[in-house]
Amino acid sequence: MKDDIERVLIDEEVIEKRLDAIAAKVERDFPEGTLLVIILLKGALVFAADLLRRVSRQLEIECLNVASYHGGTDSSGRVDFLDRGFPEVKGRHILLLDDILDTGRTLHAVKARLAEAGAAAVHTAVLLAKDKIRDEEVSVDYVGFRIGDEFVVGYGLDYQGRYRNLPYVGVLKESVVGK
Repeated sequence: MKDDIERVLIDEEVIEKRLDAIAAKVERDFPEGTLLVIILLKGALVFAADLLRRVSRQLEIECLNVASYHGGTDSSGRVDFLDRGFPEVKGRHILLLDDILDTGRTLHAVKARLAEAGAAAVHTAVLLAKDKIRDEEVSVDYVGFRIGDEFVVGYGLDYQGRYRNLPYVGVLKESVVGK
């Protein structure tokens, strides 16, 4: 896998320090009581696990399986909710975790759905936010890192289901894409 990486964009140590800072902000920003965290699968799983171990309060954790890339390197333009059920969110303060803010479609769709379901407040955190014009404008409360508009893998992000377990964020070699 490592041979498929053109360069490491953000190494493991830098990620860990940033997660400490985000966790401290979450602790300060949310009201007392149990915090409902919703993780967007599968990409945000690694980010969520490492971030949430740093949050020292009662958590309830739910996962939503959504898809927009469908195995490619670009968003398909369609956000599919793949689960049959939806978490009970009415009146709850929610921390929504995603791996990357790219087109904005996924976070926009999920936040709208949570609002429709009666969430009291939805705060969002992403590991990465691409520096680009988005198809859907969406505000994000916590951003791990801002990156250029390039295709990245590792630390939960994948290409065709692979590379999620790399401990860093790296740029995939163009020669690998499409194999």
